[in-house]
Amino acid sequence: MSTDIIHKIQQIKETLPASVSLIAVTKTVSVDGMRVAYACGIRDFAENKLQEALKKQEELQDLADICWHFIGHLQTNKAKKAVESFSWIHSVDSLKLAQKLDFFAQQALENNIITVSPQVCLQVKILPDDNKYGWSVKQLYQDLVTLQQLRFLHLRGLMAILPFGLSDDNILSGFQKVRDLQVCLSDNNYFGKNFNQLSMGMSGDYLLAIKAGATMIRLGTIIFGSRNR
Repeated sequence: MSTDIIHKIQQIKETLPASVSLIAVTKTVSVDGMRVAYACGIRDFAENKLQEALKKQEELQDLADICWHFIGHLQTNKAKKAVESFSWIHSVDSLKLAQKLDFFAQQALENNIITVSPQVCLQVKILPDDNKYGWSVKQLYQDLVTLQQLRFLHLRGLMAILPFGLSDDNILSGFQKVRDLQVCLSDNNYFGKNFNQLSMGMSGDYLLAIKAGATMIRLGTIIFGSRNR
C-alpha cells in the first residue's frame, strides 16, 4: 500500500500546475497511510467527519506543520470545535453556519485558542442538486451584504461539488460557472483581494476542474484507493 500511495502522489504532482494545491482527502484512511503521504511532501489533509478528524489530529501531533481542512457538511452545533481544530473550512454552506463560525472564531481568537482566523470557502450549488448543500447563486447574492459583515473569518473563495452523472462537457461547464462567479465577486471586491480560491475537483474530475481554474483539488480515492466504509 505504501508503494502505491507514493507512486500515485508522484504521478499526480507531475501533472499539477504550480497554481494548484493538492489536498489529500483522508476519510477512513489510517494514520499510517497519512504518514506515507506526509513523507511524500503532502501537508494539506482534509477530513469530512469531525470526530474522525480529531482522533487523527491527536495521533499526528508530532507532524506539526500539517494544515487541516474540513470539507464535509458541518452542523452548526459542531461549529465551535471546527473553528478550534481546522485552518480551512471549505464547506460553509449557509448564512446561519457562517455566522456561527464567525461568533466562535471571535471567541477562540480572544481566548488565544487560535491565533489566526479560519480560512473559509463558501460552498455553492451552481447546478440544481437535491443531494448537495450550498448556496444557489441567487441566494448567495441575497446574502452578500450580511456575509460582508463577518469580521473573524477570512473568506477566501468558493467551493463546489457538482452533481453526479454529468458528461465531461457539463462538468467543465459547471466548474467554469463556479469560476465565473468567483471572478465576479472578486472583481466587485465583495470580500477583498484575497477572495481568489476555487476549491473544486475530486478524484474523478480534478483534471477538468484544473482546466476550469481550480486552485485547490481534493483527492482521496485516486491516492489511497477505495474507502473502507
